[in-house]
Amino acid sequence: MLVTVSMVGHATARTGEEGIASFYSDRFEGKRTASGQIYRQDGLTAAHRNLPLGTKVKVSNVENGKSVVVTINDRIAATSRVVIDVSRRAAERLASLSSRAPRRATAA
Repeated sequence: MLVTVSMVGHATARTGEEGIASFYSDRFEGKRTASGQIYRQDGLTAAHRNLPLGTKVKVSNVENGKSVVVTINDRIAATSRVVIDVSRRAAERLASLSSRAPRRATAA
């Protein structure tokens, strides 16, 4: 899904980050995240490569205008091709579950 990602409550947004947006697999349900929290697919959380844990970000689906605010509570591997990995509930709100395949994304 094509998305923009911006920090909530910050006057200046990060720009120029492009990549793939995806959502967590159900197999991570109940596992510990990098923040120490337990992953719950019905939460509004996400993994990001380098945004501080606990940061709230607004993720907007450019294709349909839907958006959701998520809290960064996990990390994506530096070698991953994903920009942000959102929980199942966040993906549902963004209406991205029509396909499990990752899609091109833009993060700002």
